Amino acid sequence: MTQREMSSRLGLSLGKINFLVKALIDKGLIKSENFKNSKNKSAYLYFLTPRGLEEKARATYHFLRRKMHDYERLEAEIRQLKREAGRFATSCGQGAMT
Repeated sequence: MTQREMSSRLGLSLGKINFLVKALIDKGLIKSENFKNSKNKSAYLYFLTPRGLEEKARATYHFLRRKMHDYERLEAEIRQLKREAGRFATSCGQGAMT
């Protein structure tokens, strides 16, 4: 994906994408390699460094923990709503809901 494509997909300016890529390189999270593409223009490939892979794994772990917490919270809320609906149905003489 080109920086221009990233810019379009993320809704960020091309300049901001360039700034962020350079910052990731400076932090040692990615490295770049120059190559010539088929149109004879200079282009770059970006690779995650070992440090970048560690950071990606750490971010993924924290993301999954947040999502699991959200899931458990929603699951508890659904159980509570089912209990309340069951009590309401019982009080209306319609039997318990499952």
